[in-house]
Amino acid sequence: MITLALSKGRIFDDSLPLLRAAGIEVLEDPEKSRKLIIGTSLPDLRVVLVRATDVPTYVQHGGADLGVAGLDTLLEHGDGLYRPLDLRIARCRMSVAVREDFDYAAAVRQGSRIRVATKYTHTARQHFAAKGVHVDLIKLYGSMELAPLTGLADAIVDLVSTGSTLKANHLVEVEKIMDISSRLVVNPAALKLKREPLRALIDAFERAVEARA
Repeated sequence: MITLALSKGRIFDDSLPLLRAAGIEVLEDPEKSRKLIIGTSLPDLRVVLVRATDVPTYVQHGGADLGVAGLDTLLEHGDGLYRPLDLRIARCRMSVAVREDFDYAAAVRQGSRIRVATKYTHTARQHFAAKGVHVDLIKLYGSMELAPLTGLADAIVDLVSTGSTLKANHLVEVEKIMDISSRLVVNPAALKLKREPLRALIDAFERAVEARA
């Protein structure tokens, strides 16, 4: 049995066309079912539904053989996974955003210490260190836009898609850190033990991605 870890929401929805192109149908809609383990049209492949941030952990520790996770999540998780394929889905960008009235460029130029709220502390720390910007990082898990509005932070590092949420909260994007998309990740030990079926799945995903390009 091969186990594929997916998270509900955008990544799951964007993964379905790739799975179909690879000849795989998920047998139940997770939004209508309470099941966390779902069968597929392939008798030896099942899907487990976990939190997006938990996908790398399930794959690394053998709870799943492979999974789909955003690059943002993988960078925070660290090493230990084989990442054979950029699936080019759930695309967005990780950016720095501030209040409309905060002069970010001047603060950086003057060497000010900037308070930054984010759940991506590892990526943010690396980004600002590379620029020589002094920051105090504040770990948050949601409603990131509130931090500058309440005075908790000067800036946020978060994922941006259309930018409409920032605009609605009078924030502006001042710096793009990197482009983000979802990747296929594989447990290295599973790839050795189940090489043929996993390799076939990876190849099927690759063909599906190329067909959509």
